[in-house]
Amino acid sequence: MDNVIMTQVFPCDPASISFSNSSSEPIISSPQTLASLQIAANDLVSLQVPVVFPTETVYGLAAPALIPSAVSQIFSIKGRPADNPLIVHVSSLEMLKSLLPPSFVMPPAYNILMSTFWPGALTLIFPTTPQIPSIITASRETVAIRMPSHPIARALIALADTPLAAPSANTSTTPSPTKAEHVFHNLSGKVRVILDGGPCNVGVESTVVDGLAADGCLRVLRPGGVTVEDMQRALAGNAGNGQPVSRILVHRRDYQDEALEDAPTTPGMKYRHYSPSVPVVLLMTSSPPGDQKPSPLPDVFSSMLSSYPADITVKIGLLTPSDSSLALLPSRLPAYAEVSLIWHMFPLGPIADPSITAQRLFDGLLTLEREGVDLIIVEGVDEGREGLAVMNRVRKAAGEIYWVNIDWLQPIESSCEPIIIT
Repeated sequence: MDNVIMTQVFPCDPASISFSNSSSEPIISSPQTLASLQIAANDLVSLQVPVVFPTETVYGLAAPALIPSAVSQIFSIKGRPADNPLIVHVSSLEMLKSLLPPSFVMPPAYNILMSTFWPGALTLIFPTTPQIPSIITASRETVAIRMPSHPIARALIALADTPLAAPSANTSTTPSPTKAEHVFHNLSGKVRVILDGGPCNVGVESTVVDGLAADGCLRVLRPGGVTVEDMQRALAGNAGNGQPVSRILVHRRDYQDEALEDAPTTPGMKYRHYSPSVPVVLLMTSSPPGDQKPSPLPDVFSSMLSSYPADITVKIGLLTPSDSSLALLPSRLPAYAEVSLIWHMFPLGPIADPSITAQRLFDGLLTLEREGVDLIIVEGVDEGREGLAVMNRVRKAAGEIYWVNIDWLQPIESSCEPIIIT
């Protein structure tokens, strides 16, 4: 029988932590936050056991990156496949340089991206060195590294005085946690310390970029919190006179690399991810690819519900932008359904602001799962800006994808109240 660990949640106040321009050491004004960080740092350094800490993207399960026995516990706690690499987190450029080969010359594009987006939700691929355990890199020749911007994350790394390997703090394949309560529900009894720094501001994992290829292109291996558009603006705005601007290519959008998918250099490329314990269906309301025609939504919905007995009530979770026509579904669809329905709505913010959708996505999946829904429906969003990362996650979470026509879901002027089955 596995040993059950007593899990404790320690509150931390991110606002009480600051960093001076001349030092990477944190200034911590809250005694409670300092005490919480010291407890976590002691677990990492002295006990060499993983702890959970907040980042701006998602909550992470951290262990000292240079100690293989500590890192191996991350894989055991998460049930993570050994060929799925980890990202190393640093608190300063000096810590980054200590991990790189002495002969490595920083690509000019990397300098621009780091000066613009570090600390932040951007991971870069670097050549590895013998000091970085092969368990981190899955025995690849490169290592993924980032500097988080969350004050608690940076402070913990600085206090521990060691780089931290940290994937998301959840069981592998499930949605990433963006609140301490998500972690507690999932990993209670498996970790000793959870630092609670409140909800994550970004809500999806970091963008991973590989700029080591000889052609000078920047390849986005995993879209995330830093958008392609933001990187393009930074590169264009900082290009020297006569210097070409590095081209950005997004994996699976602009190019294919099956060999990389079989032997990935970064998380999020090979295995199914982000899936709750209930089925997820993705409804695409945009134009389908090629000559494919969208299906009438009532027909698709009847097909989805056909596996449920007619005499039961089906709880359906709906993740959709708050101003989308699909939000009208609960008041319009019951006439087409053959079973009783209870709707659980989780709005993803306005269509015009995909950053809010990204921030709320995982929270929505986990909240609806805990509310006991039988099925989660997610509406697809435009893949510009943060929408690219959102759709990357939703496609991996969804078991089925449908292109649907929702023109009939426009509001109807009527004196009658809409029918909602609950």
